[in-house]
Amino acid sequence: MFDPFFTTKPIGKDTGMGLSISYKIVMEKHHGKIWCDSTLREGSKFVIEIPVHQSEPIPS
Repeated sequence: MFDPFFTTKPIGKDTGMGLSISYKIVMEKHHGKIWCDSTLREGSKFVIEIPVHQSEPIPS
């Protein structure tokens, strides 16, 4: 799901990079976590955790 170019849309409709980019920002830039909880016929929830205090400064 977080792989670049993964999409459920027909070929030629968007690139499927949104979650991959989001994952990189949360994980690499902010040292956080992102995951998806999904239950069949109930829905899905994306959880994003970003630390309040960074272990190292975020480069501009």
